[in-house]
Amino acid sequence: MSRFRISTISFLNTVPLMWDFEHGAAGSHFDISYTLPSACAAELRAGTADIGIIPVAAYTEIPDLAIIPGVAIAARRPVRSILLVSKVPIEKIQTVALDTSSLTSVALTKVLFERWLGGGRIFTPMAPSLDAMLRENDAGLVIGDTALNVDRTQYLTYDLAEEWIRFTGKPFVFAFWAVRRDALRNASSDLAVTFQNSRDHGLQPESIDLIVREWSQRLGLSEAEIRFYLTENIHYQLDAGCIEGLQLFFHYAAECGVLPSSGPLDFLEVSKLAAT
Repeated sequence: MSRFRISTISFLNTVPLMWDFEHGAAGSHFDISYTLPSACAAELRAGTADIGIIPVAAYTEIPDLAIIPGVAIAARRPVRSILLVSKVPIEKIQTVALDTSSLTSVALTKVLFERWLGGGRIFTPMAPSLDAMLRENDAGLVIGDTALNVDRTQYLTYDLAEEWIRFTGKPFVFAFWAVRRDALRNASSDLAVTFQNSRDHGLQPESIDLIVREWSQRLGLSEAEIRFYLTENIHYQLDAGCIEGLQLFFHYAAECGVLPSSGPLDFLEVSKLAAT
C-alpha cells in the first residue's frame, strides 16, 4: 500500500497541526513536504500530493477534494499574520501589491475592497518583500511569518481578519486540510482522527512551551508574542461558526468575481476513512 503524500506549510501557524507527524508515530505513515500556501495548493491540483493544508480559496478551483473535518487555521479575532501594510490611510489606497505566496488572503483583500472599502484599486502580484512592495505601491499584503515581523510603528497596518470580522461578525477561515478523493483507496486508518489528534497534541501546554522557545529564536519575537499568537490569535477548530464564515466568504468572493462559485462544502465522512 502506498503512503499518503502530505503537502504542508512552513509557517509558525502550522506547527501545532504537524505535531504527531514530527514528534509522534504518525510521521512514519506519511511522506511530508513543506512549502508555501500557494505551492501547497498547486501540488494538490497536480496530484503530486494527496493531502494538503490548503488555502481555502484553492478549494473552489481544485476538483474532487474532500475537507477533512474539524481542523482549520482560522481567526475569531485579529490574527496578526495577515496584514495590509500601507503608507496612506486605507480609504486613500489606490495600488496594492499582493503576496504571491498567498491565495486566500489575496481573495480576502479583493473582497474587502470590492464590497466594503470601495472598488477600483489596482492589484499587482509581487514577492513578499515589503520594501519593494511599498516602493511601487501604496500598500502591500504580507502573510505568515513575514507579517509577524512587520514593524507596526513605521506603517499603517490593517489586520484582514479583524476587518472581515468587523464587517460580517463571522470568523474567518484561512486554510484547512483537504484530501484528493482518488487517493482514498489507499486509506488504512481514520484520517480525521489522525489529523485532529495531531492538532490536539500540538496544542498541549508542554508542546506549546517547546514551540514557543524554538520559534521565538527563529523569528526574533518574544516568547509571549509567540504564545499569544498560537493560543489566542489562531483558532484551530473548523467548528460551526467557522463553517458559517467560510460559506459567507465563498458567497461574497463569487459575487465579487474574485473566486468561482464553490457549491456545497464536501466534507469527508469519518466512517469512510476507516479500512474496510
